[in-house]
Amino acid sequence: MNYELMENNKVFLKGVVSSQPKFSHEVFGEGFYELDLKVKRLSENFDLVPVTVSERLLANEEFALGKIVAIKGQFRSYNKVADGKSKLLLTVFVREVIDFDDTMNPNVVELSGFVCKEPVFRTTPFGREICDILVAVNRAYNKSDYLPCIAWGRNARFVKSIKVGEKVEIIGRIQSREYQKKLNENEVQTKTAYEISLNKIRMENMENFVENDGQLA
Repeated sequence: MNYELMENNKVFLKGVVSSQPKFSHEVFGEGFYELDLKVKRLSENFDLVPVTVSERLLANEEFALGKIVAIKGQFRSYNKVADGKSKLLLTVFVREVIDFDDTMNPNVVELSGFVCKEPVFRTTPFGREICDILVAVNRAYNKSDYLPCIAWGRNARFVKSIKVGEKVEIIGRIQSREYQKKLNENEVQTKTAYEISLNKIRMENMENFVENDGQLA
């Protein structure tokens, strides 16, 4: 496999297995399963991150319910058609289970890709600046993963000026958040969205990263 395509999308997660593995799909006779990993934030909150793991790793009971596990992999996207509509789904594809200690950051994502949608800048009712971008990350076999990212504060003001097609390098974490979707006049459904919260970002022509406080690192 192309080494560059392995290095442009790297994820490290450490968390607690919080759901039983559920069969997802099969590739060349190898079954893959989906489950959720409960990953602690710096605060007392958690992110619930979906992961996809091979049956070969499940055989060692590394992903038993309630067990703490650390993994390396890639953040991937795929389209699933439901009710005639295509929906972008996100998951961490597990490549290996690794040893860990408590000094490790439990949630790290490193990406290199291309901005593929015009950044959306907005301000919350409390005056906080936010900017959303969608980054396309190349994968083997002429595939790409389309990964939503969110920047905050001064970093958001920097991100909003990035043009579609420009290459960026990103360091951040995967976060989950619940939101309410109105189905009809009387019914509201709670859903979960996943995105990368940016900590550092660098464009191709920059020597250093821009961090959350807007200063060069």
